[in-house]
Amino acid sequence: MKEKISIDEFDGKKFKIRFVEEDDNRKAVVTHYLHNYHNGVKDHFEEEATEYLKQIVEYKNEEEKLNILEDTAIQQLLFEVENVPFPTPENYEFKFIDLFAGIGGFRMALQNLGGKCIFTSEWDKFSQITYRANFGETPFGDITKDSTKMYIPKEFDVLCGGFPCQPFSHAGLKKGFEDTRGTLFFDVADIINKRIENGNPIKVIFLENVKGLKNHDKGNTLKTILRTFDDLGYNVEKEVLNSKNFGLPQNRERIFIVAWLKESKREFKFPLGIDENENIIFDSKDISKVKKTKVGDILSNNVDPKYTISDKLYAGHIRRRKEHGEKGNGFGFSSFTTDSNYTSTISARYYKDGSEILIEQKNKNPRKLTPREAANLQGYPDNFIIPVSDNQSYKQFGNSVSVPVIQTIFNEIKKQLL
Repeated sequence: MKEKISIDEFDGKKFKIRFVEEDDNRKAVVTHYLHNYHNGVKDHFEEEATEYLKQIVEYKNEEEKLNILEDTAIQQLLFEVENVPFPTPENYEFKFIDLFAGIGGFRMALQNLGGKCIFTSEWDKFSQITYRANFGETPFGDITKDSTKMYIPKEFDVLCGGFPCQPFSHAGLKKGFEDTRGTLFFDVADIINKRIENGNPIKVIFLENVKGLKNHDKGNTLKTILRTFDDLGYNVEKEVLNSKNFGLPQNRERIFIVAWLKESKREFKFPLGIDENENIIFDSKDISKVKKTKVGDILSNNVDPKYTISDKLYAGHIRRRKEHGEKGNGFGFSSFTTDSNYTSTISARYYKDGSEILIEQKNKNPRKLTPREAANLQGYPDNFIIPVSDNQSYKQFGNSVSVPVIQTIFNEIKKQLL
């Protein structure tokens, strides 16, 4: 039997040192170290990672009567983290960190444009599994903890993430990011502020949120965010954009926020969509020229019958649609054909009954999207690995950003601001 070591063995059970914290960042530390093994960023993780490596090698050699050398172990682990669909690029043009990373939609888009991710965080364990399967890196956990933030390297160009929408309890009472304390946006602002204090200000911040952020808490939430950026020395632009205008057959509106250092003296204009020739549309008057989409483009052939909804579930959908119709509202299930231009928005609750997007079938009840089709709907490539259950994958793709939208916006950020 070949003497082998794997990332999965860094699970805390085979170590002399015990963390007081509930969070165990061993896999994150080791995979971040390995991903940066060939550049200067590895120094940031090296001391802790090599100590973990030393302990696991000692354990395996003693308990399993093996004879693994540390250098051999590193080579095996390097192969493991690099033998993934989307490895970190060897040559890169800018460095970024990926917060509230989900399954890596931001990372995929920015890597495609020459970026290198040097830190990522995501608290959901199932999303961490999907992230590692595709990028070879385990995200750090709770970004609200200083014990997690301490792992963020000092120098990088871009901070990106899709932070949750939360009210600010003191909105408008104070000035600056103190208003945001107790929310996850505070942690974003805290990271930005610390980089300013250390003399390494982040060049660009790129955030995504639900469209409702615009009017959340009577508009106070967004006002506080914009004022925070202003107080920290950043210009900021915001725009509500729709995935259906970027070549995806999904009616998905999200708000995007781009902030950049005032001292750069630059301006930024959002792309509003792409046309049939993949040219960027900047003027809202030209939005009618967007690339046409069809739901059939993201659908698979020969779908497993298990995705066809039952007679009971279908009858319930029809009954609820009728009840809502009688009340004068438009709620109920939404069905689409291969010729439909786009679907409604896929959400994290899609796993419950699939009612927001059902695909019509000839002589059958309609069906839910498969996880692979949900991935297609968000612009993930065919080789994106889905290692979790259907229910978890629906949650993950429902929570995800639309990759082509992120990539189109960031390509403009790169041209205009970096």
